[in-house]
Amino acid sequence: MADENAILEGDEQDLFEHLRVIVDKGQSLLRIDKFLMHRVENASRNRIQNAIDAGNVLVNDKVIKASYKVKPLDIISVVLPHPPRDTEVYPENIPLEIVYEDNDVLIVNKPAGMVVHPGYNNYTGTLVNALVYHFQQLPTLPGNDGRPGLVHRIDKDTSGLLLISKNERSMNYLAKQFYDHTIQRKYIALAWGDIEHDGTISGYIGRSVNDRRVMSIYDDPEKGKWAVTHYKVLERLGYVTLIECQLETGRTHQIRAHMRHIGHPLFSDATYGGDKILKGTVFNKYRQFVENCFELMPRQALHAQSLGFLHPSLKKNIYFETPLPADFETVLAKWRKYAGADSAKATEDNDAEPQ
Repeated sequence: MADENAILEGDEQDLFEHLRVIVDKGQSLLRIDKFLMHRVENASRNRIQNAIDAGNVLVNDKVIKASYKVKPLDIISVVLPHPPRDTEVYPENIPLEIVYEDNDVLIVNKPAGMVVHPGYNNYTGTLVNALVYHFQQLPTLPGNDGRPGLVHRIDKDTSGLLLISKNERSMNYLAKQFYDHTIQRKYIALAWGDIEHDGTISGYIGRSVNDRRVMSIYDDPEKGKWAVTHYKVLERLGYVTLIECQLETGRTHQIRAHMRHIGHPLFSDATYGGDKILKGTVFNKYRQFVENCFELMPRQALHAQSLGFLHPSLKKNIYFETPLPADFETVLAKWRKYAGADSAKATEDNDAEPQ
């Protein structure tokens, strides 16, 4: 049987803050393992050192060594891969856009801004809270308490299709497909820059040593998990390019981290630097145009457009597709208009008689 703990999209062991300590102004230099022994209940020095070695203790948002000496006003966080509270999920009457449903599966079109499952700072208003209200007795993968029905997920500010299992048999059947990478998933994204040709991005993806919220690409298998993204150019719009991304693996922030890795962050992606004007002119009119687009779509331009899988009971491949949401469609239309106007102006300039 596949390692189901590693199947949930992104092998996502998100880190949740369990303890936060701001060091006193008068604190003398002291090894952090000794310092935390007096701050963490029932924790031996050995246990604290193990947590530090595992990267679960951060100082000023950076991973440190057990020999680090705390300084006045240091901010120390102890982070663990589970929420600092019980895993019970409370039902909430939140509307769901259901694309398809039968006795085994449910396909939901998740809006941007909705968190998929409860976690640190997001214990209510999630997709899972809605699921447990609308559906009874959803199954849970071993090791993924608090995530009933989920065999994968998409980021909070990514819109699009999500597959839910409604019983234990379909949960195991679909989990195996995710593990074997036979699920068909395509995303539509708007990326900064003029991407010249189709391509594939691969590497070991893991959390950045400088910022645990960000994923980086490494050559070293010790630093991350293997990830592969295939991308295809759909439309060139001057300073941005509309692309289709097909996942071969499903890692945390995979497309977002991969596109930044090759120098083409997703448009309006604040986490990976796409919320700044990275390409284009210095004219105020252009700057105002881009900032207006950011306001219309204050999230990464990424949409989980299609999903295909082998149905647990029908034993045949079924496929679903959903159109771009309004914010993405509006910004895309603006870029098309801008690119068209820019191209027309260039043509006029070239056709003009020499002065």
